[in-house]
Amino acid sequence: MISAIIPARNEEASIARVVESVAAQPEIGEVIVVNDGSTDGTAEILAELSQRISKLKVLAAGDLPPGWVGKNHAVSVGAAAAQGDWLLFTDADTYHHLGSARRALADAVDHSAVLVSYSPEQEMGSFWERAVLPFVYGRLGARFSFAQVNDPRRPEAAANGQFLLILRDAYDAIGGHAAIASEILEDVALARRVKSQGYGIYFTAPIGIVRTRMYRSFGALWQGWTKNLYLLAGGSAKGALLELAEVLPWFDVAAMLAIWVFVREHAAASIWLLPLLLLLPIMRIHLQYGIQLYRNLYPVSYVQYCLPGMTFYSAALIVSWWQHARGAVVWKGRAYPAKNS
Repeated sequence: MISAIIPARNEEASIARVVESVAAQPEIGEVIVVNDGSTDGTAEILAELSQRISKLKVLAAGDLPPGWVGKNHAVSVGAAAAQGDWLLFTDADTYHHLGSARRALADAVDHSAVLVSYSPEQEMGSFWERAVLPFVYGRLGARFSFAQVNDPRRPEAAANGQFLLILRDAYDAIGGHAAIASEILEDVALARRVKSQGYGIYFTAPIGIVRTRMYRSFGALWQGWTKNLYLLAGGSAKGALLELAEVLPWFDVAAMLAIWVFVREHAAASIWLLPLLLLLPIMRIHLQYGIQLYRNLYPVSYVQYCLPGMTFYSAALIVSWWQHARGAVVWKGRAYPAKNS
């Protein structure tokens, strides 16, 4: 059976929903929530849930040991107490449709995988969620190809910590979260260890299995992506520069300016020529983004958020790069040393 492990730090807005949805899965024998120093109403909600959900166990994470990221420590505490043959690591901001655990176990068998991970569907309630999340996940989809990640002959590895099912024996064999204690991008780091040890992984983005609302405010959205984007772009200055070069229309704008200068020197040019020329790369970007939205199963109407999404993504990547170069990132009230190359 499966032990579900949920780290919780100030999750009063969503903890009841995830616990109830996970506990409803018959394949899940126990639900372990690790309260990681919450100062809001999380503890009270968990106490109430414990009265009516027999599967639920609530643990305290305790003090954060030196060298650990908070989430990694919390889930390691949960894993140490778990009794299941499989461990399902999931976040407090998720909702699991009935049958999700059964689907994951079936995928593990069908794909000879000891690690199955799903990228959840995104719930987007605000302008900035609709502008940012499809853009970010479109970029991540271009970087982390499911086909390459799932191919045992290729070195690429990735996973999403919002839904990560792993065989307990394999988890222990690779050293568990203790082996990646200081990793901010712990899901990708865990997947890399699993694949490097010769185990199979299966990563995909199914519909109707699990969904999430990651960030409920612009501040949380900004802090979350500035923590991760530099690492997701490769964790190096070169990777960040290449990503910015691909996202921003530097070449298009330069080409249009060159055409405008040439025309100005060799023919009478209207004052409206430059804006019209600059409109061409904007049209190309929107067309390209519309195709990306369609391929990633987002409403094509979200193409209207292209420019705000591109601006946020680029700014967040630059700030994420700066934070890692400075040597520290902040998440949920804790500062962690950042690696930079």
